[in-house]
Amino acid sequence: MSRIKKRSITKILIANRGEIAVRIIRTAREMGIATVAIYSDVDSEAPHVVAADEAVLIGNAPSSESYLLGDRVLEAAIKTGANGIHPGYGFLSENAEFAEAVEKAGIAFIGPMTEAIKTMGDKLAAKKAVMARNIPLVPGTDGAISDPQEALIQAEKIGMPLMIKASAGGGGKGMRSVFKQEDIKEELARAISEAERSFNDGSVFMERLVLNPRHIEIQVLADSHGNVVHLFERECSIQRRHQKVIEEAPSALLDEKLREEMGECAKEVARACDYIGAGTVEFLVDKDRNFYFLEMNTRLQVEHPVTELITGVDLVKEQILIAEGKPLTISQEDVTMNGHSIELRIYAEDAGAGFLPGTGVLKKYTPPTGTGIRVDDGVAEGDKISIHYDPMLSKLIVHAATREACIERMILAIDNYDIRGVKTTLDFGRFAVNHKAFRSGVFDTGFVNEHFSPEKLVRDLPVGDDVFAKLMGELFDRISEEKRELTQKSAFKEERSTWRNREVR
Repeated sequence: MSRIKKRSITKILIANRGEIAVRIIRTAREMGIATVAIYSDVDSEAPHVVAADEAVLIGNAPSSESYLLGDRVLEAAIKTGANGIHPGYGFLSENAEFAEAVEKAGIAFIGPMTEAIKTMGDKLAAKKAVMARNIPLVPGTDGAISDPQEALIQAEKIGMPLMIKASAGGGGKGMRSVFKQEDIKEELARAISEAERSFNDGSVFMERLVLNPRHIEIQVLADSHGNVVHLFERECSIQRRHQKVIEEAPSALLDEKLREEMGECAKEVARACDYIGAGTVEFLVDKDRNFYFLEMNTRLQVEHPVTELITGVDLVKEQILIAEGKPLTISQEDVTMNGHSIELRIYAEDAGAGFLPGTGVLKKYTPPTGTGIRVDDGVAEGDKISIHYDPMLSKLIVHAATREACIERMILAIDNYDIRGVKTTLDFGRFAVNHKAFRSGVFDTGFVNEHFSPEKLVRDLPVGDDVFAKLMGELFDRISEEKRELTQKSAFKEERSTWRNREVR
C-alpha cells in the first residue's frame, strides 16, 4: 500500500474553472484553507476568480494556452505558496505527468497516485489490472487491434454486435457500435482515426456490445492506510452522445443484494490499482441484471453532489484529508443512505437541434432556492458564454425523502430556474424526469433516442453524426465571427495602450 507523508495543507490552488472551482473553494473555506484561482484572459471576472483569496492569470482563452498548461499551473502554485493543488475534473485532473510533477515539487496533489492514474487512464491496462480479482468484464480482446482481418477473426469469437473502443480518453470519442461484420473494417478505421485525433493514441480494442444497458457507477474513497469504502451507486443512463445529462442516487434498478455486490466489486477495483483518494468505478448492467466493469475515473465526478446529499459526506473534504495523509473519517458501516437525489446538468445547448452547443450573454440568470435544492454554478448574470470551454453552466441538484418526491421537487426547481440569453437543457430535463419511463425507473442508455419527443421542444430529434457535423459547421461559423470580434477588441486595446504610453512619455 502506498503511503502519503502526513502534512497540513494550508493553501490550495484550484487548477480548474467554473462551477467545480467554486465548489472546491467553498469546502476549502469551511476547512479554514486559503485558496488560489487560476484564470484565462476571458475569465478575469469569473465567479471562481472572485470567490478565491488570490487569483493568477494563466494564459489566453483557449484551454491549450491556459488551463491545460501544467508548467504554468505549477509555477502559479509555487509563486503563491500553495502547498496543495486540486485539479477538479477535466483539464489536468487525469494527467499522470502533471500529478507526478506536482508531487516532485513538494506540493500535495489532491487526487490519486501517478501509477493509478496511468493504469486506469488506459482501458486495456485497467482491464488487465482487474482480471486477477474476479471482476466481471464484457467479453472482448485483451489487447489493441488494428488489422482488419484480425478484427474479423476476433469478432467471430466475441460475437455480434460489438463495440470498438479507444483505449485512451473518454467522452464517447473513438467509439463505434458495429452490428454487421461487413462494417467492421470501415468502423475500425474510423475509430482509430478519431482516437488518434482526440487522444494522440490510436489504440482501440473490441468487446461485445451490451444492448440496452444501464450505466451504473459506484463512488469509492480510499486512504493511504489501506481503508476503502464505497458510498453506494449513481444512475447515469440518461445520456446524449455517450455523455451524461441526468444522474440520480440511488438507482431504481438495484436492490440491496446487487448494490452490495457492485459496491464490494468497486472496492476490489480500487485495491487492484492501489488507489488513494476519491474515485468512481463505472459498470454496465444488462437486461438480466448482470454487471460488467467499464472503467474507473480517477478524479471527482461531475455528479458527485447526489452522493453527498444521500450520504452527508463532503467528498472534497475527504479528498483533502486523504491528501494530508490522514485515514478516512468513516468506515463502511458508517455509510448510510438518506432519501433520494437527482442532478440535472444544465448545458448551453439546444436540445431540439441535437444538443448543439451555443454561445451568448446571460441576460437573466436567477437560480431556484428552497428546501432540498442545491445549485452548483460558475456563472453570473451578464456573463458571456465562451466558445472555448465546456458548455455546462451549472448543476441543479435536488434531494427529498423519496424518488417520487425528488422528481416533483426537480420539476418545481426547473420551473423556477430563470436563464435567458442562451438556450439550455432545462426544458429537456423537465421532459426527461417527467417522462413515464423515467418515473417508472425502467429505462436505459437509449432513453434519448427512444423517448425524446420533438413536439415537447418544438424542434427535431437528437441527430446522428452526419447531421451533427453539419450543425457543428454552423456553430463554427458563429465561432469565427466571435473570434473576429475578439481580434478587433484586442487590436483596440493594443492601440489604446500605445497611445497611453505616448502620453506617459
